[in-house]
Amino acid sequence: MADNDNMDDLDIFFAAARRETDTLSADLTDRILRDALQVQSAPVEATPARGTVPGLWQQLLATLGGWPAMGGLAAACAAGIWIGVAPPNFVPDPLALVSGTQSDLNLIDSYDMSALMAEDQ
Repeated sequence: MADNDNMDDLDIFFAAARRETDTLSADLTDRILRDALQVQSAPVEATPARGTVPGLWQQLLATLGGWPAMGGLAAACAAGIWIGVAPPNFVPDPLALVSGTQSDLNLIDSYDMSALMAEDQ
């Protein structure tokens, strides 16, 4: 809880801040208006003509982040396909799961439960 004395002290500061009025100098106001008029009178760049708009693939490439990002996407796609075609031993074979030949899927038997339950010391 706050003391009322502390609140009264704050009220004094807030009242002083409300009484204070800051105005810009005439020189600063003139410079701001001069800069604004200069920006407004600057020529506007024309939009590109219909034929110069990049194609769909160039736009997609730019949206995704360019060639470095496309290289990362290609590597991730290749890794995903490779893991899907030849999964590691601890990952169930997705093709066997879909085809129904692997009906007794039990992931826990492949691990040593004492190693899983042990605490790190």
